[in-house]
Amino acid sequence: MANDELRAQLDQVFAARDREDMAPTIEAFSRILEQHPEEPLALYELGGAYDTDGQEAVAAGYYRRAMDAGLEGRWLRQCYLQYGSTLRNLGNVEESLALFDDGIRAFPDSESLVLFKSLTLHAAARPSAALGSVLRLIADRFPTEEVLRYEAALRGNADFLESIDDETPQTS
Repeated sequence: MANDELRAQLDQVFAARDREDMAPTIEAFSRILEQHPEEPLALYELGGAYDTDGQEAVAAGYYRRAMDAGLEGRWLRQCYLQYGSTLRNLGNVEESLALFDDGIRAFPDSESLVLFKSLTLHAAARPSAALGSVLRLIADRFPTEEVLRYEAALRGNADFLESIDDETPQTS
């Protein structure tokens, strides 16, 4: 995994990025990757730069390589989210759902993975399951007084909504 100096270099490039003009960021991350081939963090950051630039097909390859190279910790969690979203945007919704499931197993406390999986469920023509997963997340993770008062109803509705899509034939 990356040393502190490399992480600082990557963070500096990321902080200087201009979302409207990603070419300098892509170039800077590419130079770092040339110096550190197969470094998971460099692969991930370059993938993210391509993703931000709208080059999702290119980004997907870097995300996969970063994961295969041993990306860890919060960057792996972020990669699951970004790669899963990229796959969805590329129309690979079943692969996206599988990746989100892997990410949720690896990071069960990540609300963001559940929320972005619900976007993929919606894209997969499973809107009831998408809403059900959001309702379940609210019941699980946001124990406000009102949520707790209606927790059983939220969970019941989540179960019902998820079962609707389970019974509906899916088309690909």
